[in-house]
Amino acid sequence: MTTTTSITSLSIDDDQKSHRNITNGTSIMNSSLEPSQAINSARSNQSASTKYRHVAAVHSKPRTSCLSHDSDVSPSFLGFRNLMVIVLVMMNLRLVVENYMKVISTLAQLSLGLLNGRQYGVLICIRCHDYRRQDLVLGAILHALVPCHLFVAYVIELAAAQHAKGVIGRAKRDDAGFQDHSEAQASKTFQSTWRNIAWAHGINASLCLLVTTVTVYKYIHHPLIGTICEFHAIIVWLKNCSYAFTNRDLRQALLNPSSAASLPEIYSQCPYPRNVTLRNLSYFWWAPTLVYQPVYPRSDNTRWVFVAKRLAEVAGLSMFIWIASAQYAAPVLRNSLDKIATLDFASIVERLMKLSTISLIIWLAGFFALFQSLFNALAEVMRFGDREFYTEWWNSPSVGAYWRTWNKPMYHFMKRHIYSPLVGRGWSSNAASAMVFVFSGFLHELAVGVPTHNILGDACPAS
Repeated sequence: MTTTTSITSLSIDDDQKSHRNITNGTSIMNSSLEPSQAINSARSNQSASTKYRHVAAVHSKPRTSCLSHDSDVSPSFLGFRNLMVIVLVMMNLRLVVENYMKVISTLAQLSLGLLNGRQYGVLICIRCHDYRRQDLVLGAILHALVPCHLFVAYVIELAAAQHAKGVIGRAKRDDAGFQDHSEAQASKTFQSTWRNIAWAHGINASLCLLVTTVTVYKYIHHPLIGTICEFHAIIVWLKNCSYAFTNRDLRQALLNPSSAASLPEIYSQCPYPRNVTLRNLSYFWWAPTLVYQPVYPRSDNTRWVFVAKRLAEVAGLSMFIWIASAQYAAPVLRNSLDKIATLDFASIVERLMKLSTISLIIWLAGFFALFQSLFNALAEVMRFGDREFYTEWWNSPSVGAYWRTWNKPMYHFMKRHIYSPLVGRGWSSNAASAMVFVFSGFLHELAVGVPTHNILGDACPAS
């Protein structure tokens, strides 16, 4: 037993000595090296000693899955969005490629006389559209005449402003004193004259919309030209109404100084009637808003590179919408007519699902082209500061929230000139919302039914 212990001790001593010799040799070797080489050698020895450690604590604290409701951080779904875009593009590109590949087959069958008037292939055709000379001439005339109603509105407001200033001047010269009874007298005068001014504005705005609607419905054949003319007339009509209502309240505040304190502070930069100028009205005509204000927040300068980029987006998205509509949506719709006529419900559902996909893509492209690209380009040129044309409607928790967020210019008009005045007159919130819904439906019927010559299902071909 003692002998074994001695042998073991000797072996351990020999190992220690050998280890010391190796260490000493390494030290001597390192001392003979350059400083940088010695540092690298030390780092390699240190990394070699820690390279194969298997005791790192991977699970050091409680954590939850990122998609769990218990997660503290909301995950980003940007990658899923990109994946969905790729999937939708590939799914809908299939039919476009299929139609394009049928060109060879169509040409071969035409050469053999096997086709009888039925054509496939590239469906984009500019000459196929019925651009009548009458449509172009009438469209140009309407575009020139519609803004004239804004000038008439300016003349009406100019006369109303002169009358208001005359009332104030006569009240100041009154022997009883301006502060004693001028407000009561001015209020009475305001109510009597507002009826005439309201009738003048109403006739002017109604003629603007009526003439355009009748002309488009009866005499303009091409739906695109008719849609552009009708949209222009509706926008100018809404701007006319906002211009009249806003100046009415500003004029009342001028005649009743006690109510002027309720005006927004920004209006003090251009008080009534200094805002009744052609320059001010022309800016409102081109500004990307439907709500009139004497003053708007303005940007410092115009970034023309930014404008060029936004207009390039509008052009590119417009081409995409045109190609997608002609190459995909139109063939699917035409192929669905016979299924609808025979009430083949399975085929109808299948075609509707096809149409829903491409319709959603076209709608999203049109939304981005209009509200993001075109409106921002116009706002940049006009130096219009408030560019919240929409908010996060894609995260809307309800239908009402969606309608309030996807089209902010129209929402602001409806709330300021229809909903809020009705609630102020004692209407309930639901009744005022119903009136807004009816008015919105009327505008949509004009914008869609008139250019397509189909109002409430009553088709009327253009003469």
